[in-house]
Amino acid sequence: LGIDTYSQLLASYTVESLSETKRQQGSHLRKVGSAARNALLHARAMAEGRIIHMGRFPFTLDRDYVMFDLEGIPSQVDEVEKIYMWGMQVFGPSTGDYRPALAALGPGGDATGWRRFLVEANDIFQAHGDIPFVHWAVYEKTMINKYINRFGDHGGVAQRVLDNLVDLLPITQDAVVLPDPSYSLKVVELRAGFHRGMEEYGGSWSIAQYIRAVEASDEAVYSEMMDAILQYNREDLEATWAVFAWLANNFGHEPNAAA
Repeated sequence: LGIDTYSQLLASYTVESLSETKRQQGSHLRKVGSAARNALLHARAMAEGRIIHMGRFPFTLDRDYVMFDLEGIPSQVDEVEKIYMWGMQVFGPSTGDYRPALAALGPGGDATGWRRFLVEANDIFQAHGDIPFVHWAVYEKTMINKYINRFGDHGGVAQRVLDNLVDLLPITQDAVVLPDPSYSLKVVELRAGFHRGMEEYGGSWSIAQYIRAVEASDEAVYSEMMDAILQYNREDLEATWAVFAWLANNFGHEPNAAA
């Protein structure tokens, strides 16, 4: 339609008219529909180069939270989708140590990792009560449910984690519209001022490192690679906390209607 910029998009459409516009999805043309409002809000944020405060961030920093992040191998890489690292760390007034639960090497190793996770999570509950487990997107919830079905839930610890899960991604999206290309944690953490110490990182990097580690015949090589994955997972937890604290400090109030 000759619309090449955010400003042109904003000048050409209202929420109502954009919602009726059809776009190609697969082999079909479908209306933009309810996505129109967010599309125009993001166009506005990008055009103006500023954050749009949409809603109050509902958490404060006067209590403890567990930052929670998993590292896993997808089913297209292995026969069965597996978690090889369950990463946890308490942040807040009583910030604690990094507590990873690692899968063991060999057949059934992820079952060992699951049992280690349940022990670590139970220890956290014993020390902090029903503390929120804060994660980014749906992966953690999905995999906990899969592992409950796969190996069971001794003592109901995993169900307790599920009951206390807080997905920070949709909460962030409800609170702010960012002038950024995506809501990936790796993007949002930069907006929050967090910078990683590692030069190489990412989910695909972690998977490749883990496969190389388990296939290594040299114990020193295995140890070095696993240490790098641990550092990456720990930085993921720190990044999640940085975003959480940034939102609490800057958007923990109702937005200004004039903004």
